[in-house]
Amino acid sequence: MEENVFAIYKPKGPTSAAALNRLKKSLGVKKIGHAGTLDPLARGVLVVGINGGTKQLTQIVQKKKEYLAEIRLGMTSETDDEEGEKKMIEGAQKPTRKKILEILKSFQGETLQRPPIWSALKVKGKEAYKLARQGQKPDLPPRPILIKEISLLDYRWPDLKMRVVTGPGVYIRSLARDIGEKLGVGGYLTDLERIRVGQFTKENALRI
Repeated sequence: MEENVFAIYKPKGPTSAAALNRLKKSLGVKKIGHAGTLDPLARGVLVVGINGGTKQLTQIVQKKKEYLAEIRLGMTSETDDEEGEKKMIEGAQKPTRKKILEILKSFQGETLQRPPIWSALKVKGKEAYKLARQGQKPDLPPRPILIKEISLLDYRWPDLKMRVVTGPGVYIRSLARDIGEKLGVGGYLTDLERIRVGQFTKENALRI
């Protein structure tokens, strides 16, 4: 492999770490890393650095990212995505397309976001998701994020599909949850594809 930094297309199912381990074995490299984790249920562009290329990953993870996301309204999920236990929101009123467009627009720009407790963020040195598995509810304070663009692609109750361009550190799961909360009907992420990280796109990503 001539290039030390490149993109792969991670399929739905494996963790980002598992995809990297598989790649490490097939390439026979000593050092490997990635910029920006994708959850097991997510698919799409994962930027990989091998050997000396790992030094560039800190800069790449700061680049803007583009996603296609689907949200199920009228319900919430313990994990803010398909994996968690679902809860129906009683009396949820079907929002109009106009209302959804207004709510999506309200998330554009700099806002605060509360990360999902089922995440790898550390609380007192331990991953939040491990604490959640033990029945605890780790306190993850809201963090400043930047959503550069957000647009509605399709809406057929109870599902909506959107395109989002973000800065670093944005959890699309949390965005789905917050959109549902702001609409007053609840919501969780049902599908996520990352189609771009900086100059790395879905079209030029390697399939593994």
